[in-house]
Parts: sequence; structure tokens; C-alpha cells
Amino acid sequence: MASTAEQRGRAFSLERIAGVSPWADQVRRAIGLVAAHQSSVLVLGPSGTGKELIARAIHASGGRAGKPFIPVDCAVTTGTLFASHMFGHVKGSFTGATSSTLGCFRAAHGGTIFLDEIGEMELELQAKLLRVLQQRTVVPVGSHEEIPVDVRIVAATNRDLGREVTAGRFREDLYYRLNVVTIRTLPLRDRPEDVPVLAGRYLAELAARHGMPTCTLAPAAIGVLQAYAWPGNVRELENVLERAVMFSSGDEIDPEALSGFMAADAAAACPPPATTGSRSPAADVSPLVQAAAQGILSSTSLPGVFRVEPAVKPAAPAAPREAATAAADQWPTLADVERVHLERTLAATMHNKSLAAKMLGIDRSVLRRKLQRHGIDLAGGGADAGPSAGT
Repeated sequence: MASTAEQRGRAFSLERIAGVSPWADQVRRAIGLVAAHQSSVLVLGPSGTGKELIARAIHASGGRAGKPFIPVDCAVTTGTLFASHMFGHVKGSFTGATSSTLGCFRAAHGGTIFLDEIGEMELELQAKLLRVLQQRTVVPVGSHEEIPVDVRIVAATNRDLGREVTAGRFREDLYYRLNVVTIRTLPLRDRPEDVPVLAGRYLAELAARHGMPTCTLAPAAIGVLQAYAWPGNVRELENVLERAVMFSSGDEIDPEALSGFMAADAAAACPPPATTGSRSPAADVSPLVQAAAQGILSSTSLPGVFRVEPAVKPAAPAAPREAATAAADQWPTLADVERVHLERTLAATMHNKSLAAKMLGIDRSVLRRKLQRHGIDLAGGGADAGPSAGT
């Protein structure tokens, strides 16, 4: 029988899946069902939608609640360090190995290991992981002894693993090993009824845990939050609210206080206040809206994402067949979308790489590699100033 502390932990974990939408109810029910078993769980959905929160709730709601929960970021666990980090090593197995280590799997023995961003794992490393999942044993680096491990696997990714398998970037056998039970998260834009609940909870946490002023949202501000597309999902909502509290002059956050921290389409959705006297109407419009009108910002194919560069004038209308071909040629790739989001994040953080990595939910070294891959100048703006397919 579970102790009182474990029961409280389970209840708290389920309460963390906040929301009043049908999706939130469905996920809470799914967690309750799968937590009682030991099957592997694959959590799929966009970044910032609470995949790790779901994994922790599954762990805390099951029989392994009193055992370790070990999260592993597969996007940064790469190359030669993979085996040592995941399976441990013995003393003297390589230069600098001054002591033995357990590795993530042995550290999670009896509990749960959370393989975050599993879709980013290299094919060679996928083969090593598959063997461990099949044999339920690990071999530390520098040893030949197989050590049994008892762990539950919960994996998560924002990629479509079915497509990754078809494209040859993810092993089919590993996919089926992980995909015993699937839980899908939902973008925040598709469940606007959850926005006030999440916002209220986070504002209370800011006051209780971080000593920030206790603020509430004006009704009009709630409308702005619900109308926004939230490309960064819950993580972006938390960032917007934290900044709004820091710069708010009172205990109520109004729409104007929010629009300065959100993208141009949200600012446009918030009508400027009525002007009085000789004050110019343009003075009351959000700077983001003015910048978009002046061509300083240009919209992209993603709602709420914009580029900080002169707008590109559209080409003259083409014939229907030519227009269809041109549309297909100009459709942004995933790389285009990632580059646009990286540039937008850097602009929002004034090129503070540590803050940008935190906002994106990745390690700073991963951010650096992504910037290098997209040709974005690490010391400042983009290395090539021309427009991309994302504009």
C-alpha cells in the first residue's frame, strides 16, 4: 500500500497537468491508466507542451514513485560520451576516469528513465540503446560484465517518428520498442480554454517561489493571451508572464503590458487605447506593430514568428499553374522554420546565448551547434543578410 507521502506526490503530479480542456482531462486519465503498468510510454508533441511533466506524473503515479526519476537529454548525449553517460564506466577505463560511475540506467534502477528528445539521437547510438532495452542489461565502459537494470522507459520527442523511420533516420525496431503506449500533447493554441488556468497558476508560483509581486490578469489581458498563437507553447507563456510581472507597475497586468513581450500578431490583436488631446494615435500603438508597418519586421509562415529585417515585396501575380509551382518551391522547410525561430529568440534576448538556450529549452552547446549549422553569426546577427524561404 502506498504511503501518505506517495499518495500526496501522485495527487500533486496529476494536478500539475493543469487545464479544463477535454485534452487535459484525457491526459490525466491516461496517466492514471498507464502508471499502474510497466510498459514503455512515448510522449509526442511540440516543444514546450509539458512532455517531461507528463513523464514525471507517470513516474509519481505508479509503483516506482519512491525510486529515482532520471531525465536524459538525448540531443546533447552524443558521440563517445554516450556509453559512459548512459551505462557508466569503470575506474581507469579511459584518460580522466579516476573513479567508477553508474551511468543513467543504473542510477535509475528500480525507477524511471526519461529519454527526452529521443528523435535527435544518432543512428549508431540508437543501436546501443536498443540492445539495452532488449536485454535489460548494461555493460559499463571498460568492463565486460553485463549488469541487470530494472527501469521503466518513458521517451519523448517533437518529431514524427513514423516519418523519421520512413526517412531512414530512426530505427524501426527501436520505434516499436518505445511505442507501446503513446500520449500526445496539444499545442497551446488548440486549447485556449487552458490559458487562463495555466496563467493563474504560474503567476501564483512567481509570487510564492520567487518572491515576485502578486499580480492578476485583467479580463482584456486574458483575451489577448487566448488569441495569441503561442509558437513556444507553455514555456513561452511562462516567459511572457514573468517579464510582464517584472515590468508591471501595479498588481494587475493589462493588455498593453503583455503586447510588448509578444510577437506582432498578438500586439495587433490588442487595440490601442483611445487617444486624447493632441497625442498622436501612432504613439499608442505597440512598437512591434509600428515596426511591422515600417518593414523593420517581416512576417513568416509561422504565427507569431517574425524576422528582424526589411520586408520583401511580393512578386507580381503568376498564372495558376505557375503560382502553385512557386508556392511549392517557396514552402519553408523544417530547417527554415528552425532558423527563423533561432533568429527571433536571439533578437528577443539581445543575443544573450545563455538566456536564448534557456528559452528554447536546450543546452547552450546545442544552441551553438544549431547557430553554426544555420550560418548564424555567433557574435551577432545572421551571417548572411539575405531573406530566406521563411520570409
